[in-house]
Amino acid sequence: MTQWSWLGDDAATAQRRADLWRLLGPRPALAATPSGALISAQTIANARVETWRLALNSEEPVPAILVRPLNVPPRGLVLYCHAHGNRFECGKNELLLGRPAIQNPPYGETLAALGFAAIAIDHWCFGERNVGGVKSERAMVKRLLWEGKTLWGYRVHDTLSSLDWARSQPGLAHLPVTALGLSMGSTMAVWAAALDPSIAACVDLCCLAEYDALVESGGFDQHGEYFFISGLRNEFTAAEISALIAPRPHSSLIGRDDPLTPPAGVQSVNRALTAIYDSLGKPANWQQQVFECGHQETPEMRAAVVRFLDTTGVAINHERR
Repeated sequence: MTQWSWLGDDAATAQRRADLWRLLGPRPALAATPSGALISAQTIANARVETWRLALNSEEPVPAILVRPLNVPPRGLVLYCHAHGNRFECGKNELLLGRPAIQNPPYGETLAALGFAAIAIDHWCFGERNVGGVKSERAMVKRLLWEGKTLWGYRVHDTLSSLDWARSQPGLAHLPVTALGLSMGSTMAVWAAALDPSIAACVDLCCLAEYDALVESGGFDQHGEYFFISGLRNEFTAAEISALIAPRPHSSLIGRDDPLTPPAGVQSVNRALTAIYDSLGKPANWQQQVFECGHQETPEMRAAVVRFLDTTGVAINHERR
């Protein structure tokens, strides 16, 4: 099979997704349907905020936040993927509190104002899953590798299981889903949309660049251990993972001076995905924009995200009618 020969072939595309899951190793899967317990609910600004404890895996409960717009039914659901930045105390609360690399207001407020619901979880080793800072990401990477597993696989599993749970909640079952995140959250948004074809669209900020260019520039070493999957570069490029999203809408927002997105890697991804979306007859569904900044969201980036969510949400809902 040549690199892109599976495009447009449903069976071959499903096999490429299976290949990606295989590289992630065994998951902490549960036989039961994901479930949860409501811990609290409050109203802030234009949103109802619910905190939950979810049963998504066989090892530990998963703290989650579900945000709903007030007084109107949601027009879509955002799978919000939080960043890393070694801020292990933050996690899902980024959705409500933001972080220095993300513009104000935080996305929870912005999304609710746009009429979107949003789900965010604490990833393994973050937030309430790392109380007191005792759960080391590095230690968990090592333990899982010894067992033939990967921390990234565990995190992807919980992300997609949280989406399954969110879709079981009143009023959310049939909404179009957009995966959204910055930095580690960007990578999670891409992998989630690549592995789950029911996700309607993807927005990634400040992370999507080709692996070869990261190696050549040395930028790969600025990623945490979680980012590295044994054998991944032997079977996939970053562009090929993103190609599993095509022809669904995908917006990639990049900082020109970001060491995690070297220009050669950004251009390589853009060339590949431009050709892929053209070949599938949906050239407008791939958008890459480069901004004058480093590893952070700018006001111009936020405006681009809002524009994408607004226009893409309208288009997706129109197609679903």
